[in-house]
Amino acid sequence: MNRVFIYWDNSNIFHEAQRIAEERNEGPGARFRVRIHFDNILRLAHAERPMQRAVAAGSIPPEMRQLWNRMESNGVEGKLFDRGDPARSEQGKPDRILQLRMLEDALDYIDNPGIVVLLTGDGAGYYEGVGFHSTLERMHKRGWRVEILSWGYSCNQRMRRWAEENGLFVALDDFYESITFMEPSRPGFEFARGREAVGMELSHRSTTRS
Repeated sequence: MNRVFIYWDNSNIFHEAQRIAEERNEGPGARFRVRIHFDNILRLAHAERPMQRAVAAGSIPPEMRQLWNRMESNGVEGKLFDRGDPARSEQGKPDRILQLRMLEDALDYIDNPGIVVLLTGDGAGYYEGVGFHSTLERMHKRGWRVEILSWGYSCNQRMRRWAEENGLFVALDDFYESITFMEPSRPGFEFARGREAVGMELSHRSTTRS
């Protein structure tokens, strides 16, 4: 029952990290230099519990594809789309793919639900019966335990309150230094040093257990 199923809305998590990097005064061009530390954020999501599935969806620049190939070799199923692809919208298609996989898993494991760990702050579509929040409620009613990992400021507040009342909400802000790093500025731009991610300290990470 402590098996985790991770669903990762990469674009949602990354775009808010860009805003926070600017707020935290990470130097010139912080928005364009911040990166997500994939290994650390994945570790924060599973928190050393058995990982049954991990799916990441979002749009990425082509040069990051090699990094995601490495993540896929570590058990993460990537549903990623190159930016500028005219065949998809910026957010709609990745979101729908994640939600579909969540509902498929809810059916496939109907007699043996686990812990759904969702990395997003997107609660859109709730009143129409669609979107991540509605999908989480459907899974929760069928015995799934729920954890949402999101940036505190940008998370849909209705979805956050629901998670706090029915499961667990983990603020990514508390782990910012571990789940992000900064690239140095490129030649020709205002000088800024890089910053490596610090080690992940999971003792501060609450978990859902049976």
